[in-house]
Amino acid sequence: MQSEKVDAIVASLKELTLLEASELVSAIEETFGVDASASAGAVMMAAPAGGAEEEAAPEKTEFDVILKDVPKEKKIAILKVVRNLTGMGLKEAKGIVDSPGKFIEGKPKDFCDDAKKQLEEAGAKVEIE
Repeated sequence: MQSEKVDAIVASLKELTLLEASELVSAIEETFGVDASASAGAVMMAAPAGGAEEEAAPEKTEFDVILKDVPKEKKIAILKVVRNLTGMGLKEAKGIVDSPGKFIEGKPKDFCDDAKKQLEEAGAKVEIE
């Protein structure tokens, strides 16, 4: 996804010796008025904390789909998608479309992403939590 220009720069950087890389860092610091050593220290100090944080926070596996807005002119198309996703009858699905809110709960991320895509294609405004 990188441009050819970025790829060419990266390829050039790979060919530098350590001395040339050091000279490049100095030139960048002088040209742009930045200090490369300060950011490197912050990254190194943050690295150990990140490892402990990953263990403490388990990855979320269940998500909810929230219907935020249903334009009047798109109501029928959105109703069809809601019925298809949930297996609800016409009356229940119409109730969801008429008063938007959370209607899919505790589903896997890929299911929720697919539901969001279908609903947005039908014209609804949707969020995943």
